[in-house]
Amino acid sequence: MLLQKKNLLWVVALVIALFVPQMITNPAYRQIAVITLIFTACTTSWNMFSGYSGYVALGSAAFYGTGAYTMALVANHMHVPGNGDMFWLVPLGGLAAVLVAIPVGLVALRVRRHTFVVITIAIFFVFQLSAINANFTGGTGGLTLPYVPWQIQNYHLPFYYVALVVLVFAILLSAGVRRSRFGLQLLAIRDDEDRALGLGVKVFQVKLTGFAMSAFTFGMGGALYAMMQGQIYPQFVFDPMFDITIALMAFFGGFGTLLGPIIGGLVLESAQQYLTVTYSNGSLYLILFGVLFLLVILFMPQGIVVFVRDRMAQRQDRLESATKPASTETPVAQGVHS
Repeated sequence: MLLQKKNLLWVVALVIALFVPQMITNPAYRQIAVITLIFTACTTSWNMFSGYSGYVALGSAAFYGTGAYTMALVANHMHVPGNGDMFWLVPLGGLAAVLVAIPVGLVALRVRRHTFVVITIAIFFVFQLSAINANFTGGTGGLTLPYVPWQIQNYHLPFYYVALVVLVFAILLSAGVRRSRFGLQLLAIRDDEDRALGLGVKVFQVKLTGFAMSAFTFGMGGALYAMMQGQIYPQFVFDPMFDITIALMAFFGGFGTLLGPIIGGLVLESAQQYLTVTYSNGSLYLILFGVLFLLVILFMPQGIVVFVRDRMAQRQDRLESATKPASTETPVAQGVHS
């Protein structure tokens, strides 16, 4: 019964998501919705590896940028017309990100968690500087994609639904991993890597597989973002704030949970985009995010989902204790030894 209720809630959420762009007519707000879905999908995918394995990756923007540049380079080289045909290149951006993630993982995943964080940051900056200085990326001038001649009023509608498909894919993949034997191996690595190794888990192979799987959604998100924007610059698609934002969303919603990254992405990214569009100070959201992150660490260190779940469980226990009838049994007197 509980499982049926959960499935029903997911279906209701999907139906609401399908009608959101019909209720929003402002093109600026529709763009906010598209970017929110992209970031939520990336956060869900990031949590599928980092949340389940305990290896916090802060270089995933390298895969996001790889997907963006794959979309731009392939579309220009193959002279893909600026229409819906370009959407078929979105999975190609994900595949390119996976091909990049495998050699990166072969290097970065040979160390333990704290060193892994530092290595992923270093690798990200290698990708960023390479994109800035390489000729085929256009350098600091970036690349222009084929022009999409859609009317401004409905320009973001196709992007919204494709982004929704990417998000649903990321959620289903994350849920499938969590309930699988592979997911249990990732969780075992998070709890005690040495013990998991002793129990026969092929730790390195499991980590590398999860790392590459996570990169696929990042590549698709970057490719979709590039197509929507029509022009990309290395400092924007290879942005260090991207990784910080993704991690904050996951921790805010609930690190290592299925629902937490979705809530964190929908709430924080939509708020960030709204503040950026509404106020001229584009860095205002950084201050608010910093304050919010401190509040979460102090009062909800495990995230909103775990916090709410624990409070509901405590409330249920109190209700059951209050409604439980008092025991009428007479305690048996214990014999006194002489």
